[in-house]
Amino acid sequence: MRFLLDTEQTEFVRTLDRLLTAADTPATVRAWAAGDHAPGRALWERLAATGVLALAVPEEYDGLGRLPVELAAAFVELGRHAVPGPLAETVALCALLRSLAERAPAKEWLPRIASGEVLVTLAPAGAYALDADAADAVFHLGADGLAVGGGHGPVRTSLDPARRLARPAGGDLLAADGPALREAVREAADWAAFATAAQALGVGLALLGRTVAHAKERTQFGTAIGGFQAVKHQLANALVGLEFARPLLYGAAVALAAGSPGAGREVAAAKVACGEAAYAAARTALQLHGAIGYTAEYDLSLWIGKARALRTAWGTPSECRARVLSG
Repeated sequence: MRFLLDTEQTEFVRTLDRLLTAADTPATVRAWAAGDHAPGRALWERLAATGVLALAVPEEYDGLGRLPVELAAAFVELGRHAVPGPLAETVALCALLRSLAERAPAKEWLPRIASGEVLVTLAPAGAYALDADAADAVFHLGADGLAVGGGHGPVRTSLDPARRLARPAGGDLLAADGPALREAVREAADWAAFATAAQALGVGLALLGRTVAHAKERTQFGTAIGGFQAVKHQLANALVGLEFARPLLYGAAVALAAGSPGAGREVAAAKVACGEAAYAAARTALQLHGAIGYTAEYDLSLWIGKARALRTAWGTPSECRARVLSG
């Protein structure tokens, strides 16, 4: 099936691309990885001003509503520019808060998230919180339910140095554990996986684009390596993987928008396809760039690390495949 963005959606994507191109995101990513969050926070506020964060917030809480197609398009751009921060976690938290029977937490937090006033993160039960050291509020799930605040433990780096992890601690209980909360958590996890898939697709597209440009410029035996048949095959395989993943992502977006009972399986299919396609693009990029692709000074490494991390974030490939086959 072929999915095409309409004129308004396309212009929104172009606006994000222009904003992020001018923002010098590689420098922002490096600062974020070093613990300097000021440039990233400034970028976060500019993104909020474009309405990106409001795409996950219902209109009754000063958002733009449940708009998964626009959210997918936006998050592809965020991935393409390697924007740091708890992006998928924010989407998951918005889904979780709006699903709670108790409306007070949603009224308190969702308008502030949509406007970019606060930066938040969400940690699944027993897991690390992403970018807890940068967040104004750390939400986490535990045996008692959903809690917020309480600080966090020492910061650790992940496969992507800009994805900083810490164990959440303590906090005030917002919602007690029970069937209703567990169902809300499952829905929130689907939205997180969906946002992660969109980011991964954008990362893969960026890696392929940079590698194609490199193949046109690098020469061996007096010829650009992009003219070699083996190189063409590698680039073509990476492109095919990304282009096959794209309709799965937008198919999942349509299923989420319609509230389809099978939306979770479609999200899982999109997550595994986008994650694997981005990972394959990262491997191709590294093979064709050579050892320079590993170096921290070379921008390509920022996308390679992100592709590796997003592949397993909010659902490993095996977990997603099992979900697809669950019937």
